[in-house]
Amino acid sequence: MQSSHSLDRLSVSFSDPRAVALAGLLLPATLAEKLGLEELFDRHVDLGNAPGRGNVGVKAMTLIYSALAGGDCIDDAALLRSGSTASVLAQEVRAPSTLGTYLRSFTWGHARQLDVVSRKLLARAWSAGAGPGDKPLTIDIDCTICETYGLAKAGGSRFTYTHVRGYHPLLAVAAGTGEVLHTRLRGGPAHTAQGAARFIAETVERVRGAGALGELTLRADSGFYTARVVEACRRRGVRFSITARLHKHLHRAIAALPQEAWTPIPYVFPGAGVAEITYTPFGKKGTPVRLIVRRVPPTPGSQLALFTAFSYHAFITDREGDTLTLEADHRRHAEVENVIRDLKYGVGLNHLPSGKFAANAAWLALQVQAHNLGLWVGRLGLGGAPLRTKTLRRRYLALPGRLTRSARRLFLALPSAWPFREEFMAALARLRSLPLLA
Repeated sequence: MQSSHSLDRLSVSFSDPRAVALAGLLLPATLAEKLGLEELFDRHVDLGNAPGRGNVGVKAMTLIYSALAGGDCIDDAALLRSGSTASVLAQEVRAPSTLGTYLRSFTWGHARQLDVVSRKLLARAWSAGAGPGDKPLTIDIDCTICETYGLAKAGGSRFTYTHVRGYHPLLAVAAGTGEVLHTRLRGGPAHTAQGAARFIAETVERVRGAGALGELTLRADSGFYTARVVEACRRRGVRFSITARLHKHLHRAIAALPQEAWTPIPYVFPGAGVAEITYTPFGKKGTPVRLIVRRVPPTPGSQLALFTAFSYHAFITDREGDTLTLEADHRRHAEVENVIRDLKYGVGLNHLPSGKFAANAAWLALQVQAHNLGLWVGRLGLGGAPLRTKTLRRRYLALPGRLTRSARRLFLALPSAWPFREEFMAALARLRSLPLLA
């Protein structure tokens, strides 16, 4: 059926100061208010006499809300200054030029102050109901390459092991929920395990301090297969499950295992299985651990099939339990890649905006806090499975609205036919019922 009017006849004007482009930001703003996030910045971040020292909480929150709105660079924060969005956020919104000055005011010591904020924020969110309590908690340690371009990025102008220029941050992620428990920015040439032992110690300290009372398990890939990482886990009573590097002698020993040592597992091609042996890693002075190995046949006709009958994937662990169960659990470490993807394409970690290393460290910390705030909105407000940031934004944050005032009260009008309106209102009610933790 042909439309009764042409789009040429539609009058357009930017004339409504009460319009709100991202009215759904009310949800994370309500949670941030309950957790006292802005107050945490004001209390723990002191930029000294730097030009951007004033109102650090307001500026940090502007960058966090910009990230949740889809902004991946400083200039994108200007969207929050349109219409009446600031009224939904219950705070002033700073201009991009002010935010750039704010980030460039950070030194490395100031960036470490943001670690204090994230540690205390984690404790508050978990005390509000988002934490594991006395249940077991698995921590996935990983790193990623944040690619940069040009030679003006301090710490990011040199080539990484992937032969691109960029940064190489460390990340500690809570398995299952996707919360980033800790993060640390490193220069591009940093080795995968550089600083990992201390990073693990800090991560364990902060999750214990936040209220994690159950057994802790650390999962990692072969980049963290070092004696120092294992020792860091043992000193703090943390179980570990770390992918092993198969040197040629160990590879031959595994290949020589008899057929009856392998327990078959479902696979596309027959012959896949799992076996276990006792192994002493890192030389004769090490402590014997369980080495669990999975073998899989190569794809028929592939180049690998010309040289070997199986490929082997092994990991060391001190965990108790059934071999097949532990092997399946270790493979779930790969889910950390979904969190890294969400940090890069859900918030703004695909872009590190400054030429100063410390400014980019601050940017990383704020993007992680935006990511976690979005997850906690889903967990504490929506009460379902964790939502990726883009899904949360599409369903609940990117809502057009209009503010009106009557009887000295503000009213936010949202689309009447929005498909997730009932879930939105239920989430808002749950978040408003949380106690103030400031």
